[in-house]
Amino acid sequence: MGRGVVVALMLCLMGATVMGEDPYLYFTWNVTYGNISPLGINQQGILINGQFPGPEINSTSNNNVVVNVFNNLDEPLLFTWHGVQQRKNSWQDGTLGTQCPIAPGTNYTYKFQVKDQIGSFFYYPTVGMQRAAGGFGGLRINSRLLIPVPYADPEDEYWVLIGDWYGKSHKTLQGLLDSGRPIGRPDGVHINGKNDIDGTGKALYTMKPGKTYKYRICNVGLKDSLNFRIQGHPLKLVETEGSHTVQNIYDSLDVHVGQCFSVLVTADKEPKSYYMVVSTRFTKKVLTGKGIISYTNGAGPASPEIPVAPVGWAWSLNQFRSFRWNLTASAARPNPQGSYHYGQINITRTIKLVNSVSNVNGKLRYAINGVSHVESDTPLKLVEYYGISDKVFKYNIINDEPPTALDNIKLATNVLNATFRTFIEIIFENPTKTIQSYNLNGYSFFAVAVEPGTWTPEKRKNYNLLDAISRHTVQVYPKSWAAIMLTFDNAGMWNLRSENSENRYLGQQLYISVLSPEHSLRDEYNLPETQLLCGIVKDLPKPPPYST
Repeated sequence: MGRGVVVALMLCLMGATVMGEDPYLYFTWNVTYGNISPLGINQQGILINGQFPGPEINSTSNNNVVVNVFNNLDEPLLFTWHGVQQRKNSWQDGTLGTQCPIAPGTNYTYKFQVKDQIGSFFYYPTVGMQRAAGGFGGLRINSRLLIPVPYADPEDEYWVLIGDWYGKSHKTLQGLLDSGRPIGRPDGVHINGKNDIDGTGKALYTMKPGKTYKYRICNVGLKDSLNFRIQGHPLKLVETEGSHTVQNIYDSLDVHVGQCFSVLVTADKEPKSYYMVVSTRFTKKVLTGKGIISYTNGAGPASPEIPVAPVGWAWSLNQFRSFRWNLTASAARPNPQGSYHYGQINITRTIKLVNSVSNVNGKLRYAINGVSHVESDTPLKLVEYYGISDKVFKYNIINDEPPTALDNIKLATNVLNATFRTFIEIIFENPTKTIQSYNLNGYSFFAVAVEPGTWTPEKRKNYNLLDAISRHTVQVYPKSWAAIMLTFDNAGMWNLRSENSENRYLGQQLYISVLSPEHSLRDEYNLPETQLLCGIVKDLPKPPPYST
């Protein structure tokens, strides 16, 4: 082969490498207030490009997502990308512990990659109680074309964003919490920002007879678990929180706050209209919401007889246990070390976290292991990166075992330190009478057991080490415990929080700092050039960047 041919071939290969970068998706969001009516009465909500719920982010595994957010509210704003792992990139996670808020009248551009993930997720605003006003929307991550999906392509895909809802504004709710009072019970529930309780509204979606559709269902609410069902149509579960599942059939699904499911529904019934129904679970007063789906050739209205929801905790717990990971499906598998061999890995640390509630100085507070988290004026990630974390917080102010007296709550910034690439077991114990739901940003983990009672080391014999699903939320039922396992292989500052917005706002959260000892770009990205700076780091010189 001649020299010229070799040079030409090398140039072609170099060009292919440059052109082989994963695709970019660009979005521009104008965030404003506007009139919405989830419960049939006008109130002020948060809109994105005039939409409520907000626009879908439709992406594919490994896409680079760029979202330019213009904040036209009269208050600071941040968005988090619920369930997106933000590999090496907690800078874009959108929590108050990682980012300075976007000031009113300014903009900020998020840049992140949906690396090695698939599934149904959502985004929402994280400052204060803004989620109670909207600002949420669906975030879809499709499998790449070369990776087979364990079911035929559906005729279409539909988002079903469900949640409880308050008639009070988010600022009023926040004022109640700031004054030390609870926000009380929600006033209703919605499906995609509406509640067609009398059945007179337009169909949310239509289906062609004989065709199968994918419904992406997420509970974007503040407090309540919701049961979802469709009149006369079974739900075939195919994915939850980024994992393909064994395809069991359900008449209904309990969808806890922060949780998402993807189900297949086949239009094989009498051609007419049918109700999608959601109702609150584990509440004295059951709140119900409805939305209509119609067959394209349908001629009749939906039946007024709606399917009854299940009753009790046992049904929900047994359904949770029935979810199984489809290990034969080809897909991105987060945390491969944990995915394939975690039953054989030595646990290097066990952290037991117990939630509690009490009054501090006459005001309601929630806590984890006796500490109620207080947000700092400067994001925790920034002060850590600048090497001045000792001016803002202390690591590990809670122990790996909870204190005996949980009622004696301390107010403090709560940050745990986790050693990079260690395999850790976290036990959540819930001594209260209400269900708890937790999310850990930056990670998928394995919920290996959910059991009633109190956890002891002997309970490890009950762990499901074979086909536990990789997920990013875990439910802890009343007077029960849950065990998760994960490898802390994603460097950054990550928020572990209650998905109950009242609990989170009043302190039931903490941050986990995962530092790479190498300070290398192999493990974590540098501070982005466009990152907003605030608080005590605003005028400081930037630290030297990480090396390759």
